[in-house]
Amino acid sequence: MRFNLSEINELIRERRTIYPEQFKDRKVHKEQIDLILNNAQWAPTHGNTQPWRFKVFSDEGRTKLSDFLSQTYLKLTPKDKQEDAKLTKLLTRPKIASVVIAVCMKRQESERIAEIEEIEAVACAIQNMHLTCTAYGLGAFWATPNLIYTKEMNDFLGIGDKDKCLGLFYIGYPNIEWPKAHRKPIEYTTEWITQ
Repeated sequence: MRFNLSEINELIRERRTIYPEQFKDRKVHKEQIDLILNNAQWAPTHGNTQPWRFKVFSDEGRTKLSDFLSQTYLKLTPKDKQEDAKLTKLLTRPKIASVVIAVCMKRQESERIAEIEEIEAVACAIQNMHLTCTAYGLGAFWATPNLIYTKEMNDFLGIGDKDKCLGLFYIGYPNIEWPKAHRKPIEYTTEWITQ
């Protein structure tokens, strides 16, 4: 066996969503973020297009993101549909996290590879990020508020019209005990076809 399968199993099964409200006020080092992003880039990618792009918000950049998210939510959401709790999260979460990474998909110019496959590649990159955070003992949260799929978001991030933001990835040191979880046995989710 090339790798310690027990450790890999444990890493995969210990991955958890930990929300920014559960983070400590402790800074994640740039070297850690660099490794998280480097590992993201080793995700599978059809045609080796490597469609992932990362916009890292740290320090005062988090306030810039917070302002954009809250103002854009108020601008795009009809008054009768606005929720105080949702607005509060958009406003406060970037400031609570040590770092927020907008994870984007750069659409291939030729569009030879199907868009869904580019999206899947970026999702795999996010899983690599989350597993690396778990190995570091860092909390991570992949957020997908509706406004990330808007032209306003693309403009804010400086990405093209055919590109997409696929999530805001919040990182910080957890201020809680590592959460427990469970999954259904594979018998509930797997069908073997032998003939």
